[in-house]
Amino acid sequence: MSSEQNPVPETAEAAVVAAAAQPRPRRLTYAAALAACEGIALVAGGLWVMVLGLTGAPDDRQQAVTLGITLAVLALLPLLAARGLLLRRGWSRGPAVITQVMALPVAYNLLQADSMAVPAGIVLAVVAVAALVLLVNGETTRALGIKGPGRAD
Repeated sequence: MSSEQNPVPETAEAAVVAAAAQPRPRRLTYAAALAACEGIALVAGGLWVMVLGLTGAPDDRQQAVTLGITLAVLALLPLLAARGLLLRRGWSRGPAVITQVMALPVAYNLLQADSMAVPAGIVLAVVAVAALVLLVNGETTRALGIKGPGRAD
C-alpha cells in the first residue's frame, strides 16, 4: 500500500467512528428536517382533532378522541427517526423510509378529495418523495454507516 492511500477501517465500529468524524451531509439534515416536520404536523393534527372532539359536537366523541390520540402516538415514528438521522444512527433510516412510504397513499387520498384537502395532498406528496430521494441517496447512506448487500466487510 502506498503512503498516499488511506487505510481501510478494519471493523464496522471503526467505519462508524470515521463517518462520524466528518461533517453531517446537508442531505441528511434535510431528510431529518422533513421527517421532523411530518411528526410535528401529526402531533398538531392529533391535538386539533382531540380538542374538536372534546369541545365541539362530533358525531362520535370517543372516536374523535381516539383518532387524536392515535395521530399523536403515530407522530413518534417520524420524530424519533428525525432525531436518529440528526445523530447519524443507522437504524433511523428504516423508520424514516417507512414514514414516507405510508405518507404516499395518504397524499393520494387527499388528492382524490374534492375540497381544500387537495393542496395538503400536493404538499404531502412532494415532501414524501423529496424525503425518500434524500434518504436513499448514497451520501446519506454512507453518513449513516449503512452498507449495501454483500458488503459486510
